[in-house]
Amino acid sequence: MKKPIENEFPKDKYFSFYIEQIDFQNVIEALMVQKELVINLYKNLSNEQQIYQYAPDKWTPQQILGHITDTERIFGYRALCIARGEKQALPGFDENEYMDASHFNEQSFESLLEQYRLVRESSIALFSSFSEEVASRIGNANGHAVSARALVWMIAGHERHHLNVLKERYNIG
Repeated sequence: MKKPIENEFPKDKYFSFYIEQIDFQNVIEALMVQKELVINLYKNLSNEQQIYQYAPDKWTPQQILGHITDTERIFGYRALCIARGEKQALPGFDENEYMDASHFNEQSFESLLEQYRLVRESSIALFSSFSEEVASRIGNANGHAVSARALVWMIAGHERHHLNVLKERYNIG
């Protein structure tokens, strides 16, 4: 699936920032590479690293993994709806409210990693089924006109962003 063009997503800083994080020509390939990278990175974390916070009120790597998975579920749902021609506006979400309700640090680390793997594999299967015409369909998510393709690229870019945070702030990766 090729990169979305400018009229497929808003000029909002987050949309373009996430999309520009990916230097692959095909986002499906990026998602497959990222899956292996994330699984290998996370499975080698110690228990202390999993729940480390570099500052008060900052998320732990375990919470980041849960957040990445939740965000992929939400963006993937949006991409599916838009690809199928949904005309209704799709709601936004507040990542901090979701985090407060998640209790990721109290969940099994192994379960969170398995959820990530399963969600990513399901996303890859779904997105691989999108033709370029289907992927370019425009809908409304969080009050913005956006293509299904742009949401798929945002999944990869959002994850890349958090991998960079893990490297820069947690010395992981």
